[in-house]
Amino acid sequence: MNRDGEVVDLLQQLIRNRCVNTNAPESGQEHRSASLLENYFDGSGLDITTHEPAPGRTSLVARMKGSDPSAPSLCLMGHTDVVPVNEANWQHDPFGGELIDDFVWGRGAIDMLNLTSTMAVAMRELADNGFRPKGDLVYFAVADEESGGSLGAQWVAENAWEDIRADYVVTEWGGVPIDSPSGPKLWITVGQKGGIDCRLKVRGRSGHASMPLAADNALVKAARVVQRIAEHRLAPEITDVWRRQVEGMGYDADLTAALLDVDRIDDAVEQLSPGMAKRAHACTRLTAAPTVIHGGVKSNVIPDSVEISVLMRRLPSQTYESAMETLQDMLGDLADEVEITVRMKNDPSLSETDTPLWHAIERVSAKLVPAATCIPSLTPGGNDAGVFRSRGATAYGFGLFSNAISIEQFFEMFHGDNERIDLESLRLSRELWTQLAHEFLGE
Repeated sequence: MNRDGEVVDLLQQLIRNRCVNTNAPESGQEHRSASLLENYFDGSGLDITTHEPAPGRTSLVARMKGSDPSAPSLCLMGHTDVVPVNEANWQHDPFGGELIDDFVWGRGAIDMLNLTSTMAVAMRELADNGFRPKGDLVYFAVADEESGGSLGAQWVAENAWEDIRADYVVTEWGGVPIDSPSGPKLWITVGQKGGIDCRLKVRGRSGHASMPLAADNALVKAARVVQRIAEHRLAPEITDVWRRQVEGMGYDADLTAALLDVDRIDDAVEQLSPGMAKRAHACTRLTAAPTVIHGGVKSNVIPDSVEISVLMRRLPSQTYESAMETLQDMLGDLADEVEITVRMKNDPSLSETDTPLWHAIERVSAKLVPAATCIPSLTPGGNDAGVFRSRGATAYGFGLFSNAISIEQFFEMFHGDNERIDLESLRLSRELWTQLAHEFLGE
């Protein structure tokens, strides 16, 4: 049986299902992919359950029972929703799932339907081959990851924890080979920043736009608010994970020292590639990004209110309260003109590295990518790993990718245009999951 062909077929169908999550409760409609996966697992002998907290927002769980109730369990978690696209910017249909020159194209090919599909095929392969793990092996295809998980992992954890309970979890992202002076490195994500999604309502006073002199124009004030947030220099912080990542990359002594010095890091990141520089900046401080603005009712009416969406992300060492104080500092004398509402917040989370799963990933990776070394990293974005970490599980972000995709391309395609994944990366990830199951859970 051609398992790699199954991966391609499943990935293409997941892409074509168009489970686009716009943050609206009725979007996503991940039931399409949950049904696809349920049909794929039919006859496998796996225990299948589904959860639908809102119409169409379905997550699926497939569990392979272990032989030893005291043995550690492992969950392979992939989400089935994707972010919206601007189709005009794509070279190929973002929901066509086309196979072109050994690449599968489509929204979610990188984030993260490639892993969701390879995990599913590995799970089916293990079941068909009669694999019997010591501890339970769980596959979790989750809805609503792209909006914080309130209709996905968070909901299932709060309402049916026993269905997904696991001691160890692997999800997105990591495993892209990164060239370094001391050889290729594979990042394993061990933690994530905490997100704070804010709405800033800027107040003014309406009036006729033909008489703008001395008008209290909320849009003008909003522009100043956006400018202040964009230009505010947020102080860097050297965390233990950042230190271990930099030291593991094998840079020369001067660059290593500069990247670990709060007074020199901002100059040092300019020596890195653009993608690496962005990540270095994000992983060493609180960040705040204005993302959406709404205001005004008519071209001849001065607006009396404007709303700005600002997304902040804080390090595990930073508190929610300190992040909100920093936002107030950014606003300065405009603070009294702005009403802040927090629409969503989640905590940062972090897992240890000296664990049986970490060492199992190292051993399997050494077989599949012999020259590479695994090092820990923090993701500046968020994912559902925090749901498990908050309940005591160890969770990592990982996969395996070929040299056909550079780290720069990986960064660009994550929520970007022209997402695509090569066949060799799909093969490597499928092999990773099957070998990891044997290495970590085998008799």
